[in-house]
Amino acid sequence: MFKIVTTQDEMLKAYSIRSIVFVEEQHCPYDIEVDGRDFSALHVLGEIDNEPFATGRMRFIGEWVKLERLAVRQAYRGQGYGNRLIEFMIKTALDNGYNNIKLHAQTQALDFYVKHGFEPKGELFFEADIEHRLMVRTAV
Repeated sequence: MFKIVTTQDEMLKAYSIRSIVFVEEQHCPYDIEVDGRDFSALHVLGEIDNEPFATGRMRFIGEWVKLERLAVRQAYRGQGYGNRLIEFMIKTALDNGYNNIKLHAQTQALDFYVKHGFEPKGELFFEADIEHRLMVRTAV
């Protein structure tokens, strides 16, 4: 269901999901969504019967992993796939020796990330005209 992107076809599928969710649904400008950091990141893709439905990006920054661009297509929401995506990404970070994980959460998703061990830090801020908050998760 979830895997690390290793082919150009899989990367195109991940970009397609991001375009649908961020650019079309959330009206994020293309030049913000495509920020030049994709080539230095690890990408995750969720597929069912070769149909892409979820994606996320992981950037390794010092002792931290930053989870970014988590997206689930609308038709697949409310079925637990977001939980599986974040669990896969957390496990991938831990398996790679990273115990400190952070992300910028849209405010409507704060409770979702809290359920997965993240804690809100700092003040609210805006990215792409959407309110966010820094969330961190450190292993004990």
